Amino acid sequence: MLSAISMMMRPSCASTATSSLPARPIPGSYGLPLIGPLKDRLDYFWFQGPETFFRSRMATHKSTVFRTNMPPTFPFFVGVDSRVVALLDCSSFSALFDPSLVDKRNVLVGDYMPSLDFTGNTRVVVYLDPSEPGHSPVKSFCLDLLKSSAKVWVSEFLRNLDLMLASIESDVAKNGSAGFVIPLQKCIFSFLCISLIGADPSASPDVGELGFAMLDKWLALQLLPTTKVGVIPQPLEELLLHSFPFPFFLVSGAYRKLYEFVEKGGQEVIERAEKDYGLKKDEAIHNILFVLGFNAFGGFSVFLPSLITTVGRDKTGLQGKLREEVRRVMQSRGESVLSFEAAREMELVRSTVYEVLRLNPPVPLQYGRARAGFELKSHECSYRVEKGELLCGYQPLAMRDPVVFDRPEDFVPDRFLGSAGKELLNYLFWSNGPQTGTPTPANKQCAAKDYVVETACLLVAEIVNRYDEFVCDESVNVTKLVKKE
Repeated sequence: MLSAISMMMRPSCASTATSSLPARPIPGSYGLPLIGPLKDRLDYFWFQGPETFFRSRMATHKSTVFRTNMPPTFPFFVGVDSRVVALLDCSSFSALFDPSLVDKRNVLVGDYMPSLDFTGNTRVVVYLDPSEPGHSPVKSFCLDLLKSSAKVWVSEFLRNLDLMLASIESDVAKNGSAGFVIPLQKCIFSFLCISLIGADPSASPDVGELGFAMLDKWLALQLLPTTKVGVIPQPLEELLLHSFPFPFFLVSGAYRKLYEFVEKGGQEVIERAEKDYGLKKDEAIHNILFVLGFNAFGGFSVFLPSLITTVGRDKTGLQGKLREEVRRVMQSRGESVLSFEAAREMELVRSTVYEVLRLNPPVPLQYGRARAGFELKSHECSYRVEKGELLCGYQPLAMRDPVVFDRPEDFVPDRFLGSAGKELLNYLFWSNGPQTGTPTPANKQCAAKDYVVETACLLVAEIVNRYDEFVCDESVNVTKLVKKE
């Protein structure tokens, strides 16, 4: 059935060699002013939801490339152009990673940009294009920040993970189940603060207790206009969450506390930013906070719950295979404590992490603006993109491209094993670039790409090594834990 649907959605151009793809005008339209963007916004948030929104248009236009509107839109988003060219296959999507084709300035969440008040009136590195002179020193500092964190990254993650799992064990024993989202966020926040900044949040009462919640609120107010939430019923969500940008003053006090926490506890890294990379103190602190809060904490808070529930809900025997691999590797190394080196030998663990990233990328949308007119290529057609057009790639569909991935809709934990599986890493785009790519000051690929994968492998390995049985329900609760004898 899925293969039949995929064929219906394929472009109506005959497949030919890439060098001579038949040209096709980009299908789709933006509709009437105000009405078209509003209709697409309601479809995206309310009537269809993001995935059906893209799938239905892909089927209608028989194309993985088409024109549509993306929220936010009317009424109170002044100066925001909702018009985009959607990219939903691996070939066209990869254009977003070519800095010669696309400009990435100020397009983190499309043409809409949250107020710079949220980042201390600083255009932090995520809003800078590699062609801008300010990008290279800040990206270089971010890469250096990660490199210097390596000496404590694993130990701090495992220490905080142990505290989190002990808390969950206690709650399961007492109540029969335990929600893990808040313990997980506390774990992530604490280990990131110590690893990246060198500052222990427990030394600051406010930040130690509520720092993770401060970041949650700070993130939410920036992203709510572009995100389907589903917590409150429609039409209230549209009226209250998607109709206007949220003001910074709602989180200004919390942000000030986080700023002062970094300023006081991260003096060494701030001085390094000033001395080695020529950053001003304010610029360094706001970039550190963004890397900590938006990139690292925000990304892990989205990705790791999906990884945990994938393992905890498994009924196919995967958990047993993971457990056997992890314990075999640990025994062969004669080690009782996990390390990055040990995790790199756990090929099924790593493939499972990759597969969760393929199906549930933490950042579903990628944007880029055409630097000049160019020919955009899907697998079977060529489309003319004009200078200034905004390209929008929807990763959950691009990485389910049936031309590239066999059984693209299925969770296949061993998909990335062997030479054929490693070749597929060229199409794993979750990090704003292929998994085979390398983050540099000259590109926009996530600086922590490899750290994310390694940390996720440690999480899976620690769970299956620690427990003979680990069960999650259909929510985000752990319902059964059987510790290793």
